[in-house]
Formats: sequence, C-alpha cells, structure tokens
Amino acid sequence: MIRLFPIAGALALTATLALAQQGTPGAHFIDAWDLDGDGQVSLAEATERRGDVFAAFDADEDGVLSPEEHDLFDEARANDMRDHGIGGSGGGPGNRHNPANCMLREVTDADGDGQVTREEFMQAVPAWYAVIDRNGDGTVTAQDFGRRGN
Repeated sequence: MIRLFPIAGALALTATLALAQQGTPGAHFIDAWDLDGDGQVSLAEATERRGDVFAAFDADEDGVLSPEEHDLFDEARANDMRDHGIGGSGGGPGNRHNPANCMLREVTDADGDGQVTREEFMQAVPAWYAVIDRNGDGTVTAQDFGRRGN
C-alpha cells in the first residue's frame, strides 16, 4: 500500500518542464518541492523530497523499487506530465536529456539488476537536479523553466 505521503507531491517530480499554474513555467515543481517556501528549491530540498517519492512508491517498504513498483512510479509520472502539459518539443520518452526522463529505471538502476534500491534512486538526484538547474547557480527557481534558447 502506498503510504500517506501526498502522491501529488511525489508526482511533481515530473514538473521539470512544466508550464503549470496560470502559465507560470515551473510553478508546479516549485510549489511541490520548495519545502521552506522561499521560492527556490535547493539540492537539499530536492533530495529530501526524492526520498519521500521513493518511500511513496516502495509499497512493501523493503528499500527497493521492484519492477512493478517502478512501473507504478513511471505511470504516475507519465500521468502527471500529461496533466501538466509536459512533453512535446523533442522532449519525449526517448530523450534522455529531457529532465523529466532523468529518473527512468534505466538511469536509476545503476547495477542493471532490474530493481532500484533507495541508494541508487538517491544517488541519481544530483545529476537530475543539475539538469533542472539550467543556469547552474545551485538553486532551482522559475528562471530555470520555460523555453530553452537555441
């Protein structure tokens, strides 16, 4: 059974490219991941929230996302992406450079055994965060979202 962690918050991980609430780029992500309400998401906040995401989908609480649990995670993420208009513009599922794809099983399953341990899941956070932090200033804000320049 999925724990009480708000699934909406868990699913917000996909908001890395979102044009969310009232058309504000990244608002969905900032709202869900900015734990101290300062308008920016630090690596520490992203790491804490990623731990919550893992816990929400580790239904049997064994510290491993089985293929079935990870499939539920992927499905929930895909639904959240669809619901928030994420996708298109060359950022589809096959694009490993799309920040929304940086937590796919093939990325997080470091040892390739078909299961993702909490350690593997969490080790992927800094690289995922760096992709979202487009200006490289160490914090994720609304300025890190929206259209990319050519």
